Amino acid sequence: MGLLINGEYVDDAVIRQEAAAMRPRYEELVEDLEPIAKEMQLREWSRENVIERTLLRQEAMKDTTPLSQEEIDERLTAMFPPAGDLENCEAGATRAGVDRDAARKDIEAQMRVEKLIRAVGEKAPKPNKKEISEFYKANKERFWIPPMVHASHVVKNVAEGADENEVLEEIKKAEAEIKAGAPFSEVADKYSDCAGQGGSLGWFPAGEMVEEFEAIVFQMKPGQVSDIFRSVFGWHIATVHETKPEGTRALDEVKAQIESELSREKQEKALEDFVDRLRAKADVKTAKKSQ
Repeated sequence: MGLLINGEYVDDAVIRQEAAAMRPRYEELVEDLEPIAKEMQLREWSRENVIERTLLRQEAMKDTTPLSQEEIDERLTAMFPPAGDLENCEAGATRAGVDRDAARKDIEAQMRVEKLIRAVGEKAPKPNKKEISEFYKANKERFWIPPMVHASHVVKNVAEGADENEVLEEIKKAEAEIKAGAPFSEVADKYSDCAGQGGSLGWFPAGEMVEEFEAIVFQMKPGQVSDIFRSVFGWHIATVHETKPEGTRALDEVKAQIESELSREKQEKALEDFVDRLRAKADVKTAKKSQ
């Protein structure tokens, strides 16, 4: 038995296809349900998804304003890319079992649905200052950042079987030039096995680099240059440019992020309410396909 949704027949095969698509994620959500109960619930959720999607499309198709033919053609070309002897297919021909004219109609319908969803979202209220502030206070742990260091280094890797002392002598040359006043970045590009960008590692938090490296750089002050030290990779010389202590990012720093998240939630809620209103006044019943 299929569904008759506001007079439009939807075959039961569509609901079965929806259930098949939902099943992997559904199985993760309802592991504890009995098998029969799981199948019944999956069927019901799939049925509701199909109904809501159909109602949205029906509502969207009431808008008859012209669509961008260029965008329709672009999407159609993505579905039917020119290829070999298929380039001269007549309009309406099939490719991979898909009718080109039917595909165009589906694309137009999808574009109208997307347009409707955008319109509903645009009507959603914008987050106000109080909501943003309250969200920040309630979720401060999300905006915590660990200690950060902006550092550069010269590294001479010690490969398996390599002469340790020979590699050490190489990095001592770099150390001597730095102590003689050569810019650290120039020395790094000249001697480092990770040459480029003056040896810069950018900003990184505690826990991202190897322990031996962090044990040195997180104890240094801006402008300081380390002695030569060893890590699992080889010999290093490091310099620290800036440091940031651990702490919670200020509201001003994360305001745009919070506003975006709250806006998305409000838009999703507006769409849910809109679909609920469509569902409340819809005429939905089981039916057999008319011959």
